[in-house]
Amino acid sequence: MKKLVFLLIAVAIVYGLEYTREQNPSVTASPTWSQDSDNAVNSAFNNRQSDVQVRGQGTISRVLADDLDGSRHQRFIVELDTGETVLIAHNIDLAPRLGGLNKGDTVEFYGEYEWNAKGGVIHWTHKDPNHRHIDGWLKHRGRTYQ
Repeated sequence: MKKLVFLLIAVAIVYGLEYTREQNPSVTASPTWSQDSDNAVNSAFNNRQSDVQVRGQGTISRVLADDLDGSRHQRFIVELDTGETVLIAHNIDLAPRLGGLNKGDTVEFYGEYEWNAKGGVIHWTHKDPNHRHIDGWLKHRGRTYQ
């Protein structure tokens, strides 16, 4: 009988956690939250941190070919006001491609920063279809892409 009660309690806890996740997807988000600014990216880079949710903007310094290995990603390099550069890897299997992207354009971003020695990568710039990750976005020429 004790085992049955324990099992029922465990099921109730798991069900409660799943219900909370469905009601508020950001509750289960794995990345660490950080403030809105280039300083967040700079700090994450200097501390070799990953899984940091960041928001910022920069100027496109280079438009790269799409990454077609696995999920397709539109890729471009953004230079921040601090002078650092980051790669934006935008999943175009889950979100629309940014149209008319050119060197010199300004792009705002909200996504997850992953450290690497070249400056880092920002990904998860789209909605999560499974509602297990914070939704990200990109803004370019007055349009939001997610």
